[in-house]
Amino acid sequence: MDTPFKISTITPRKSLFELKLNEVWSYRDLFVLFVKRDITVTYKQTVLGPLWFFIQPLLTTLMFMLVFGKIAGIPTDGVPSILFYMGGITIWNYFSDCLRLTSDTFVKNSGLFGKIYFPRIVTPLSVVASNLVKFGIQLILFLGVFFYYYFTTTKIQPNITLLLLPVNIIILAIMALGFGLIISAMTTKYRDLTFLIQFGIQLWMYITPVIYPISQIPEKYRWAIMANPVSSIVESFKYGFTGSGSFSLRGIVYSAIFSIVLFLISVAVFNRTEKTFMDTV
Repeated sequence: MDTPFKISTITPRKSLFELKLNEVWSYRDLFVLFVKRDITVTYKQTVLGPLWFFIQPLLTTLMFMLVFGKIAGIPTDGVPSILFYMGGITIWNYFSDCLRLTSDTFVKNSGLFGKIYFPRIVTPLSVVASNLVKFGIQLILFLGVFFYYYFTTTKIQPNITLLLLPVNIIILAIMALGFGLIISAMTTKYRDLTFLIQFGIQLWMYITPVIYPISQIPEKYRWAIMANPVSSIVESFKYGFTGSGSFSLRGIVYSAIFSIVLFLISVAVFNRTEKTFMDTV
């Protein structure tokens, strides 16, 4: 007798690098639900609500202008300080938020994972997507400042490298997802990492040219800053909009290769941990 129900068979992964993208596509409605949840929950029950998407980067920019611009006296290569700092913060926030929120995938969703089955990779992917929406909102704020100075000063010289913006965002997303999956797998056994991740992200920002131009780094130490795979992306973002700073196609390629290799490793680690994490969480 025919049954009106669809029967699905859950089988173990044959390879640690298997993503089962067809299965992820089957759960696309759940993916969209997670994205909506991540966006609405962020500032739910706050007085200003979604306005915090604008207020937060603006306040951070003003603080950087005071501390690093006025007090520390760090130059911005002729770029208006508010534009320089907001540009760095906008692109950095996307990477740091994706990394921070994907790094506790197993621990944060252990209750959900223990009740129903769905491709676990859907959860961190939804985090990357929801933060892309947040990045888009903050980019609008940055563009408002950018166009103001573009029409009122000759110091701003946008160029063709702006076309690489989607590529740079994809590279950052893959990189953040890769680091996040590895850390998430480790936190199932070592909860201390949960407390260290925010501190580590803050330190990482200081070895990335977010609050200072790469020109201020002595020549003999620049290689160390550019070895950071995020540095080339941040510099490319600033250079594309302002024409100030540096652009290295070799650096972008290096960041892309680093992200792909890291992601493949992280998928293997994630899939391996997925099999037994309920026993350790």
